[in-house]
Amino acid sequence: MGFKIEDNLHRQGLAYLAGLDEVGRGSLFGPVVAASIIFPPAFFQGKKSSWTREVADSKLLTPTKRVELTRMILEVACCFGIGYATHQEIDQMNIYWATQLAMQRALADLSLKPDMVLVDGYPLKGINYSQMAVPQGDRKVFSIAAASIVAKVFRDRLLEVLDELYPGYGLSKNKGYGTEAHYQAIEKLGPCLLHRKSFKLLRDRMLIR
Repeated sequence: MGFKIEDNLHRQGLAYLAGLDEVGRGSLFGPVVAASIIFPPAFFQGKKSSWTREVADSKLLTPTKRVELTRMILEVACCFGIGYATHQEIDQMNIYWATQLAMQRALADLSLKPDMVLVDGYPLKGINYSQMAVPQGDRKVFSIAAASIVAKVFRDRLLEVLDELYPGYGLSKNKGYGTEAHYQAIEKLGPCLLHRKSFKLLRDRMLIR
């Protein structure tokens, strides 16, 4: 993980850079969640704190490390935004457009206007900001990786709460993804209100037609 892209953009006079990423795209349950993070320009200058070397794609970190890093990230960030698209919006518009909507909402939740948006993967549609799309950006760009960590922690905590409201699916453990136990629970209990009905909820046949 490096600061090369942020450093280059700062040298061009761009001060506020918003890292942007989403989580939950492949889940069978609940919302897709996006986070946007802006660090102060001074954060990138001079010697970095030791914790910055641990920032990586959220999928490569343990849950405990993600929570620890989220606290560090939010302590130094200028601002952050959270956006999501509900299971209903996913079913209505498909996961691609729902993910775009969640990321748009995360940017709209920022208290500062970014000079540049650094987005993981492909360009974000429907925004009036300059942007740079970085394939595998959550493994290459610090600001994007930080956003991926915050989004993951936010969504994981939400799923832990929803596990209490919709018991039996193991949501605290599987976070809504299609594990063997989750598929078995859907087959036994049927889908609950927050399952994505446009997704294949059983491996071998459609449960909802």
